[in-house]
Amino acid sequence: MDAADLKISTDLLRRTTDPDALGFGTTDDLQDMDEVIAQDRAIEAVQFGVGMRAPGYNIFVLGPTGHGRRRIVSRLLAEAAGKRPPPPDWCYVHNFDDPHRPKALKLPPGRGARLKADMDTAIEELKAAIPGAFESDDYGARRRAIDEELQQAQQALFQQIGQEAEAKGIALVRTPMGFAFAPAKDGEVMTPEAFRQLPEDEQKRIQAEIQHMQGRMQEVMARAPALEKEHRAKVRELDREVTRFAVGHLIDELQRGYADLPEVHAHLEAVEADIVENASQFLPQQNPMMPQMGADGGFDGAERAVHRRYKANLVVDNSQSAGAPVVAEDHPTHPNLFGRIEHIAQFGALATDFNLIVGGALHRANGGFLVLDARHVLTQPMAWEELKRTLRARELRVESLYQALGMISTVTLEPAPIPLDVKIVLVGDRMLYYMLSAYDPEFGELFKIAADIEDEAKRDARSAVDFARVLATAARADGLRPFGAAAVARVLDHAVRRAGDAERLSTQMGDLVDLAREADRFAEEAGAAVVAASHVKAAEEARIRRVGRLRDRLYERIAQDVVLIDVEGSAVGQMNGLSVLQIGELSFGQPSRITARVRMGRGGVLDVEREAKLGGPLHTKGMMILQGFLAQNYLPDRPLTLSASLVFEQSYGGVDGDSASMAELCALLSAIAGLPLRQDLAMTGSVNQHGASQAIGGVNEKIEGFFDVCRTSGLTGSQGVVIPHANVRHLMLRDDVTEAAAAGRFHVYAVRTVDDALALLTGTEPGARGADGAFPERCVHRMVEDRLAAFAEAARKFGAGPDKDMPAKEAQS
Repeated sequence: MDAADLKISTDLLRRTTDPDALGFGTTDDLQDMDEVIAQDRAIEAVQFGVGMRAPGYNIFVLGPTGHGRRRIVSRLLAEAAGKRPPPPDWCYVHNFDDPHRPKALKLPPGRGARLKADMDTAIEELKAAIPGAFESDDYGARRRAIDEELQQAQQALFQQIGQEAEAKGIALVRTPMGFAFAPAKDGEVMTPEAFRQLPEDEQKRIQAEIQHMQGRMQEVMARAPALEKEHRAKVRELDREVTRFAVGHLIDELQRGYADLPEVHAHLEAVEADIVENASQFLPQQNPMMPQMGADGGFDGAERAVHRRYKANLVVDNSQSAGAPVVAEDHPTHPNLFGRIEHIAQFGALATDFNLIVGGALHRANGGFLVLDARHVLTQPMAWEELKRTLRARELRVESLYQALGMISTVTLEPAPIPLDVKIVLVGDRMLYYMLSAYDPEFGELFKIAADIEDEAKRDARSAVDFARVLATAARADGLRPFGAAAVARVLDHAVRRAGDAERLSTQMGDLVDLAREADRFAEEAGAAVVAASHVKAAEEARIRRVGRLRDRLYERIAQDVVLIDVEGSAVGQMNGLSVLQIGELSFGQPSRITARVRMGRGGVLDVEREAKLGGPLHTKGMMILQGFLAQNYLPDRPLTLSASLVFEQSYGGVDGDSASMAELCALLSAIAGLPLRQDLAMTGSVNQHGASQAIGGVNEKIEGFFDVCRTSGLTGSQGVVIPHANVRHLMLRDDVTEAAAAGRFHVYAVRTVDDALALLTGTEPGARGADGAFPERCVHRMVEDRLAAFAEAARKFGAGPDKDMPAKEAQS
């Protein structure tokens, strides 16, 4: 086959977008594009997952970044959320039966904020109403009456004792130590001298009477605590009655406002009962210098800590929601997802109560949707495991990370769990999705919907206009200059190159928008009012220059003959192979010299890279395919007695992939046949056991890499690259490469088989077996087979040993 037949026409090297076919002058002529293009499959999956209300139908949006994953999710979730009613509010309140287990109250949207405000108002009113009730004249009079009743009862007892003592000639006197009895005469206490002057019998009688009265006094004193207890009970009942009167109308009014919410109604009853029993907490403090914990978690003498238990802690407020919530948590730590219980320092210790319970993203998203980055969730301690547990249990518990790990034993709060009804949308790359599917048995049960983002879109007139509208929308949003049709066409060509297929467009809109911003910067420097194609081209070249230092150093080493690459002449068993290096954001082609050496032997084809443990499994597979090709095509009736070695010269790192297997096969056949190969050509492409050429990746970068090396040494007009015919559709070469090809200074060839490649590289017909089963004379395959036959014959003779009829001396020689 003639080289001209294999040469690719210039118009196929870079299929550019026609600016005139876009149908607009500048992007100012285009309407905004809010829809995500070319993602019908992913959109359908998300919509289906959103519509499924059964447990486990959470969504994993998988695909690379920059392809509109978040935009798809945000738009679809916003649409779905707007069609749903707002979810309920949730408040935590004090549990009067078990203070360590706060209760959760469910209220209709907006009623939670109202309850919080009502309780705060009620506390302020009670702080004024209760002291006022206790300072009223009515309360004072009733309290004095109770106190006087006690005093009268006590006085009556003492009067009775006094009268009994007086009848027996004994006086009841008050001393600093209490009450005492003493002898009396004519109503006056006798002096000790007068008492000693009495007859002894009289003295004994009086002493006996005194002892008797002391016993009676003890009996009376024993009745005093009962009187005081009765007094305190009357005081408490009075306090309850007064407090109930002061509190009742406030609580009744609150209860009427929540009569349709039984749980709230019951809580208000418990609040009233607790206030009635603990009215003293609203009265002025006996020690006003003692600080108290304030409502904001600090210390505030105006509010006592006990007042806080009547508040309502609003952890979920949907009063401003028009539909179901859509929450995106960018930092999904355990506290940020599931909430936390805060503490404050009080008198050297940490204290907490239900008012310090803070809701997390799941609280805010309850009844709606929660969007999370899968990688961020997986890298946070306990976040992934706790998320799965919460989804399985369908209830949301607030506990610290130490509690979840079982690493804390101190007394803390255990808030009541809240029923959970949320749709989780995880956004992550494909590798994470496949790893979770393979290694986490619970993942498939909890995330049953996969929304796979398309990397590429079909290149046609409709998609071109859609991309242009997206670019126009982004330009207006960022305040960029309008883009001319030629500039948009250049951006579209960049999208084609990113897709690696001339018939496809990359959907990585983030990269295209970045390119547009950078082109706008060059337009600004040029003082242009409209971004032109030249500005987009300058932005592309600037990108490559920014990250191209290592590429340039490599090409310099080749030009300096430090790395040996021939771009002229011919050589036996030597071929220029092409590979792609990915360093950061830059991919570029790297030419490599591939050499083959052969001799008689039974070692087969030795892969030096594999033996040196530098070759990967795909490269090893390619080498085995070469052996299969040799066994299939040559000496079908004889064993191959060949020892060959193949190596990537000056390769000091790992080698993988089979994209150089075609070049390796040509180098091997050249070494066997002794035919020189053109060194002004480089080759890429894999080969199968039948000798057919197969497509490879990175074809544009490989061609451009060899072009840059040839240009550094000086283009001769014969240089070029050989690629598989299947890769022609992937060509989207740089302008300078296509210009050189159009001028005949560089060439790109496409081959379908190894025969096409051999004809191009050797200038000799490959040949085909005739009816007699033999190859024609002086064709490539005949030369290869003849050399292999010679190896086989030499091996046979070597294995047979000296001829028995040969003289001994001759045999020895």
